[in-house]
Amino acid sequence: MPPPERRAKRGLYLAPFDELADPPLLVALAMRAEERGWDGVFLWDHILWRPPVRAVADAWVALSAIAARTNRIRLGPLVTPLSRRRVHKVARETATLDLLSHGRLILGVGLGSSNNNELEQFGEVVDPRERARRLDDGLSRLTEFWAGEFEPRPLQAPRIPVWVAAHWPHRRPLERAARWDGVFPIALPGPEALADIATEIAQQRNQGQGSFDLVVDLEPRDDPAPWQQAGATWLLTNFGPQPRVAHVREVIEEGLR
Repeated sequence: MPPPERRAKRGLYLAPFDELADPPLLVALAMRAEERGWDGVFLWDHILWRPPVRAVADAWVALSAIAARTNRIRLGPLVTPLSRRRVHKVARETATLDLLSHGRLILGVGLGSSNNNELEQFGEVVDPRERARRLDDGLSRLTEFWAGEFEPRPLQAPRIPVWVAAHWPHRRPLERAARWDGVFPIALPGPEALADIATEIAQQRNQGQGSFDLVVDLEPRDDPAPWQQAGATWLLTNFGPQPRVAHVREVIEEGLR
């Protein structure tokens, strides 16, 4: 008899913009999600967004507040572009947040998007090859800081899990993700593409590397079953760049179907 199918974990994927650019509200939503059985809360990490979005809250400050007021749910930024961050500062922030959350942090990383003018406007690196190089170098340095170059170390061992964003159908980000702990593919055309990614990742990873997460974001009314059957281990409910508080509360209260 085949083993029973493992339930994919369910999380909220919230843009802390406009109505949700309110840290106490984000904390209240996360606390209620934990009460209702959700497995995680993840925040978009941006400096600004395209109009009509105007208000943007800082993901890291909000996540720290969420960590202090919850006990079980996993949490993290999804995703942080390391090319516009000083990696030694990220090392301090991640270790501190992992300790504050008692080992519940997941670090989502990626190249970042140049579509929002948040790179060009602030003089950040725009060239995608250079951003990719800085991402790889940053991840390598992070592991060195976490391994003991900085104290205190993160609570999680051997390190904080890292999910890497990959924009479909590009393959190079999948190669990068296979070296870490999960992939967050963006703009997938359907579950079949996720199944292809699962196969490709499995071929690139060595036995004994540990578990690997396949993370997908779905709209609130999407059927999660085909995605879980395709191999998803995390299903994140995405409310888009202008989430409405009432809608988020409604989905949280519905619980996990």
